[in-house]
This record gives sequence, structure tokens and C-alpha cells, in this order.
Amino acid sequence: MREELSDLALFMTVAEEKSFTQAATQLGLSQSAVSHAIRRLEASVGIKLLNRTSRRVSTTDAGEKLLAALRPGLGMINTRIEELRLLGDTPRGLVRIATSKPALRTILWPKLSRIISDYPEIQIELNLESRLTDLAEDRFDAGVRLREFVSPDMIAVKIGPPIRLAAVASPQYFQQHGIPEHPDDLDNHACLALRFHAHASIYDWEFEKDGEELVKKVSGPFIFSESDIAIEAAKAGHGIAFVTETEVIDNIENGSLRRVLSDWCPPFDGYYLCYSGRRNLSSAFRLVIDRLRYEQA
Repeated sequence: MREELSDLALFMTVAEEKSFTQAATQLGLSQSAVSHAIRRLEASVGIKLLNRTSRRVSTTDAGEKLLAALRPGLGMINTRIEELRLLGDTPRGLVRIATSKPALRTILWPKLSRIISDYPEIQIELNLESRLTDLAEDRFDAGVRLREFVSPDMIAVKIGPPIRLAAVASPQYFQQHGIPEHPDDLDNHACLALRFHAHASIYDWEFEKDGEELVKKVSGPFIFSESDIAIEAAKAGHGIAFVTETEVIDNIENGSLRRVLSDWCPPFDGYYLCYSGRRNLSSAFRLVIDRLRYEQA
């Protein structure tokens, strides 16, 4: 019975990783040991559970049915074990998070900095380049995303208040080119575009007022991958940037940037921490989730 339970847990890891090599790495076993255990399990149940090719591993129909039965049971066991560990163990280990600079600066950093001070055995990796990639494939524990970018199979935990976007440019730019009164006026302005991922399309600017929604495809002298550079370009007079309000509130207050179309930029749902519900959560990651969770006042 003990051997069969071990083989079942190993089978679930291989099926979810879709790779003997990655499963072996995750479990700290040799690839041959993993292959042997799967053959032993298939011999025990008398049916093939995995299809193997040189590039990919996939479940058979029987394997998919077995996987569906295992997930809730083994997932519950792992959850209870982690809860017991939290009762007596100090959270420790590496937590990997893919995020963006605005979310890091305004939401994550103040709280994560305190976590590291309180729990020196936790290590946190913050990656600013992979916020829109496959979290499981790149082996991130979680990603920070806007709600619209969270896939349905992910667990999403709200970690910040509603946010607003702001269209801003230097006072000198508006003196020279005039002030847009309506989003359609942006067609006659230099807009500092953003492309957040190498293979993504340029980010469309979205506006809403009195139930009317407008999506503008913008163009201008620059296309940036990070909003902070777009803000610098706006301050230098190259055009209008469209970024989160928190990134430019100080510039608006000190006069280096002027905001326009604010009545077309209502607040919307903020940032979420998203992660796979099928992933075993370490005590360190559970602590991070708890500390980041947004509690509305």
C-alpha cells in the first residue's frame, strides 16, 4: 500500500509536469527511478496511463480519469501536511514571483520587505521580465496581474486597491500641441505606446465615461516595454503617456506632468496574485499570500 501511494503521487507529478525529467527534478529522483515507478504502477493497474514521445508526455484516457481522482485527495493531504508544518516550523525557502515594476513598487515591496525582516529564512525572487509568461512552465510560484489577464484555471487573490490610469504629458507639450478634450483627439497627438511582451501587440488605451467605452489604438515616436521610461519620455516633451495614477501622482503635483482626460479614466479592479490551485504550497508561499492579501478598510 505504501509503495502504491508513492507511485500514485509520482504519477500525478509526471502527468502535471508532462515530463519525466521535470518530475524527477521536482521530486529529487533520477529519471530512471521515475520511469520504473510508472511502469510498476501501470503493471499494477493493468492499463497504460501515459503516452510517451521523445518530446512530450501526455495522459491516456485512463490516466486522465485516474489523475482527476487523485488531485482532490492528494491535494487535500498535502494541504493538511503544510498546515501542520506551519504550526511548528518557521517558514523558510524560496518564493518566486513574476511581476511588473508598478506593482512591485506600490504593492509588493513594502510588504515583502517586512516579510524578509520578520522571517530571514525566506528568500524571495522578483522577476520583472516574465509577468505574462506561463507561470508553471517557468516555475514561478505566482504572478502579479490585472484581473483580465488571470486565466480561469488560476487562483486569484486581490492584493491591492482599485487603480486608475492617467494620460499625462509635460506642460510644454500641451502648450505646443494643444490639450485633448476627448479620447478621439489623441489621433492628432504623439502617444507613447507600450508593448509589455516581445510577442504581444501594442497596448490599446481604454477609456470610459457615462457608460460609453472607447478603445484607442495609438501611435507615436516611441514604443516602450516599461512604463517608467514612457514617463521619462513624457516629462521630456516627446508625447502623452498612459500609465497608472500612482506612478505619476508626484509628477502631477509638482507640475512636471499635466493630466488630461481624467473624466474618461474611472477606477477599475487592481492587482491580483495568481497561482495554480494544483500546486503544493510551501509554508513560505502561504505566508506571502497571507501578508499580500488586500483587506479593504
